[in-house]
Amino acid sequence: MSQPFSQEDLNDAEEIDFDVEKEDWNIYNLKDGTTLKVKLVLSGVKRLKKYGPDGAPIYVIASTNVVRAVNVPKELKFKGGNKPPQTYV
Repeated sequence: MSQPFSQEDLNDAEEIDFDVEKEDWNIYNLKDGTTLKVKLVLSGVKRLKKYGPDGAPIYVIASTNVVRAVNVPKELKFKGGNKPPQTYV
């Protein structure tokens, strides 16, 4: 985006409802043998009262990245007590 926007621009923006048509996973094969699946999940959309160089309105989104590690090689998994020392789930 060539022009920055301010907090005032966000306050004046119109919240736009949306329907989910498709949310696909992006799949990445890491060099350590793990497969990462990543998906962006849209949680909100606002349309600014500003426009891009092509005349299209500028949209700002709120989203969450969902990340899953699958096919993790056994040698990378924690081998110990009940749970790993640091868990983030």
